[in-house]
Amino acid sequence: MSVPIDVEHHLSRVRALADPLPAVEVPVTAAAGRVLATDVTARLAVPAFDNSAMDGFAVRSADLSVGVGLRVIGDVPAGAASLPQIAPGEAARIMTGAPLPPGADCVVQVELTDQPVGDAPLPEVVVVHEVVPAGRHIRRTGENVTPGDLVLAAGQPMTPAAVSAAISVGHGTVRIRRRPRIAVLSTGSELVPPGQAPGPGQIPDSNSSLLAGLAVSFGAEVVMVGTVSDDPDEFRAALATAGRADLVVTSGGVSAGAFEVVRQVTSGEVSFGPVAMQPGKPQGVGTVQVGDPTRANLHRVPMLALPGNPVSVFVSAWLFVRPLIAALAGASDHWRSVTVPVGDQWRSPRGRRQYVPVRFEDGTARLTHRLGSGSHLVASLADAQGLAVVAAEIEQVREGDVLEVFLID
Repeated sequence: MSVPIDVEHHLSRVRALADPLPAVEVPVTAAAGRVLATDVTARLAVPAFDNSAMDGFAVRSADLSVGVGLRVIGDVPAGAASLPQIAPGEAARIMTGAPLPPGADCVVQVELTDQPVGDAPLPEVVVVHEVVPAGRHIRRTGENVTPGDLVLAAGQPMTPAAVSAAISVGHGTVRIRRRPRIAVLSTGSELVPPGQAPGPGQIPDSNSSLLAGLAVSFGAEVVMVGTVSDDPDEFRAALATAGRADLVVTSGGVSAGAFEVVRQVTSGEVSFGPVAMQPGKPQGVGTVQVGDPTRANLHRVPMLALPGNPVSVFVSAWLFVRPLIAALAGASDHWRSVTVPVGDQWRSPRGRRQYVPVRFEDGTARLTHRLGSGSHLVASLADAQGLAVVAAEIEQVREGDVLEVFLID
């Protein structure tokens, strides 16, 4: 009988499968949600020129005193191509973001003058009610970044803010990793499609939809979702149609029974064995050949073989599928967690690390179902906000115990 390996050992095997996918260059406006393949450095300074941080009047600080009147020589709107020269005793009305005219060294905001806020005729004279020092309300050239500065690092997700940053420093395109393409295969002759009334011994196939949805949330593109019986030929045929995939994830068929189709078909390519965790003990990791030989698209891709019980699938996807997708995309697989007291008590299997679906309530983590981490409790998963982790040496969790909870929202 195989000795269970710990979660970290299995995770190291999973990560070892991943070579980051090739980089492609795309318009920066189409890069949202992707992962950068190369660093983005500034081509432009930000700000690109000295400009006003306020609506007001560009002046020489040496001319300022309370009640002084300055002759207004023109307007400086945002985008102005020509600028007036500010001489002693003069001012220019200026808008936020407009270039600072030569000769001026500060901006007096309009609220500190005798002029009204908003659209108003250009005055001949502006009276200053409050003195401001040199440099006030001016954004200096390169104050944020200068050309050559690192702005975004390879591996960083292209959030809307990252897209904006790349554009602001002069980039029209960026190099990103494409989304990993994933094929999901749910196995078992007992499975029926959603909505179909199950016959004797049958159950609805919830695993394929669960895995496909999680894969998308982890950043993958799902190119195939299938349900296959325990017939080995049917499983082989499904792999033949998965030629576009970068990763195959299966559920079911990995235990030591007589009808474990995934183990039967991929034995020798995929390594199967127990992991010291609950739920999700039986796992498989390796590579398989996908594609149709007649179309010359055969290639090998990583495969994760997960157990068949839905909560086991859910936990295994967060622990193993999520980091593998991140690695293929060249991204970080950081998983946020919090440490909180628990509001229930339950037993945990000694020698296996337990991952328990919980929800947050009044500052505590509460079980989503009174039976805790039972691998069949799929109907309660929708309430889960995190997975509470119980160390392998602990057999009893008591109310008030403090546990690490990994967030799954």
